[in-house]
Amino acid sequence: MPRIRVNDIQLYYEVHGQGEPVVLIMGLGGNTHGWDMQIPTFSREFQVVAFDNRSCGRSDKPATRYTIRLFADDTAGLMDALGIASAHVYGQSMGGFIAQELALSYPQRVRTLVLGSTSCGGRQAVAALPEHLALMAALPALSPEEAAGKSLPLLYSAEFIARKRQELIARALAEAELRPPLDAFGRQVQAALRHNTYDRLPQIRCPTLIISGSDDRIMPAENSRILAERIPNAELVMLPKAGHGYPVECAEESNAIVLDFLCRHRSRPVN
Repeated sequence: MPRIRVNDIQLYYEVHGQGEPVVLIMGLGGNTHGWDMQIPTFSREFQVVAFDNRSCGRSDKPATRYTIRLFADDTAGLMDALGIASAHVYGQSMGGFIAQELALSYPQRVRTLVLGSTSCGGRQAVAALPEHLALMAALPALSPEEAAGKSLPLLYSAEFIARKRQELIARALAEAELRPPLDAFGRQVQAALRHNTYDRLPQIRCPTLIISGSDDRIMPAENSRILAERIPNAELVMLPKAGHGYPVECAEESNAIVLDFLCRHRSRPVN
């Protein structure tokens, strides 16, 4: 199991493929398996680095105060440890919070930025509906089986659930043993609640793609529009009728969009 010393912890990571590096940053409570439908596609063209954030999956879970800046520092530290000077960076959900902070705090390390189903945080962000927030808050305390079933409407469209319900539940249960303990999950939540990049977003200068499902119940799509308005020259793509789990529900379409963006901004060969 590949783990590497980064700052004060051991981080679990994976490297797939060759070429320019693409660093994938997963969201709240997630782990590298969240990218299972992206890694095979991206690694045909790029070197893909995926990892478990601190307090997630197979990485260490120290009982300290977490911040989004700390998660960004971990990402930069992993890049240092792997000898990666700069990379294309794709963050999804809370991973998008971390990717924003990485681009702001370490601008020289981020070649391009992809922000999936995420927000700027703070008062300017558009919150999920109260009933959706209540369900999200309840999920970590449920059994894996209960959480798998109840989370589906938060993540996917009704049509997709009707067609793929058993596959989606099986996918969730396969990852259940990597769910963070409640205390570790709570430290992530507190870090996410303190996230606010609204005023600094115009400082992001790298090419940026923002992608979201139009029916996202966790990070309402208006958040992506706010990001696109605040980040200079950002591209915005909305996936019709898709939810927060668009990387699964619209894997082929969203992967093609992201891969096209990455390839358009691939570095020119050195003569």
